[in-house]
Amino acid sequence: MKAMVMTRAGNPDILELKEIPAPAITGPTEVLVRVKAAGVNPVDTKLRRGHYHLPQLPALLGCDGAGVVEATGKHVTRVKPGDEIYFFHGGFGLKPGNYAEYTVLDERFLALKPRSLDFIRAAAAPLVLITAWEALHDRARLGFGHTVLIHAGAGGVGHIAIQLAKLAGARVATTIGSEEKITFVNTLGADCAINYRKQDVVEAVLEWTQGKGVDIAMDNVGGGTFQATFPAVRFYGDLVTLLPPENTTDWTVARQRNLRVSLEVMLSPQMFDLEQAQRHQAWILEEGARRFDGGELTVHVSHVLPLGEAAEAHALLEKGGTIGKIVLAM
Repeated sequence: MKAMVMTRAGNPDILELKEIPAPAITGPTEVLVRVKAAGVNPVDTKLRRGHYHLPQLPALLGCDGAGVVEATGKHVTRVKPGDEIYFFHGGFGLKPGNYAEYTVLDERFLALKPRSLDFIRAAAAPLVLITAWEALHDRARLGFGHTVLIHAGAGGVGHIAIQLAKLAGARVATTIGSEEKITFVNTLGADCAINYRKQDVVEAVLEWTQGKGVDIAMDNVGGGTFQATFPAVRFYGDLVTLLPPENTTDWTVARQRNLRVSLEVMLSPQMFDLEQAQRHQAWILEEGARRFDGGELTVHVSHVLPLGEAAEAHALLEKGGTIGKIVLAM
């Protein structure tokens, strides 16, 4: 099969298109999938650059994808050959990723593909859907009537988070960096779009909430954005971040406001083989499929590139400014 192979850390051009043996089912609950498309995510670029440790090389990147079931182990009950599925699995060293024509995964990592989505958009959804769901529902306890601040609302995770918050009955403010992105997030239902290049984000949030601050803030950016968000969250509010807080973080304002701070790492269930959490993530995919098919949720794909142009996909993502997701088509 054809696959984009990473043999060492470095710039995007270290990704090479090679012919390698196709994987085979070795366990009774495993599924062989003909991959039709694979999502490209920031974690892929960080792994490629060596920011995170890969236990073995060569490696195949790519955490989420969509495809067709080719064969199943004898104890598989959730799918059958010919079923169209989407999934989050592999891509960070423990298991091969999805920058390839075929992959093998346990059935607990997959769900039937939303009927309303083609393979391209379905492949874009798993990582961002699971991340946004866990951050808002599981970490921050999102509820009806909440006010929510979502940083980088036009990005992959952010544009799904806006929609999930609106579906829960929340009012949503989001940060963006261009007029084009204001239009985009407004179509998703954002109630307040804040251009961080032109506005003071905290001042804009406090004005929007009549000086109280938001009930929930979701940091999809990291760095200085995390600490800068403290005064935008109400007393006893929630702040959830996808990135590790910096060692230099001054926690004074967070402590004074009695903020409840949560960390969201959706990779943990696979990294530490947390079976119950893996099944919960598959449930999120199933719930997401219902929302996609019900017209309540959409996923935006900005670029579609062939598998052999994975390096270009990584370069585009690292350049920044992408709206929604980038996807590789097989």
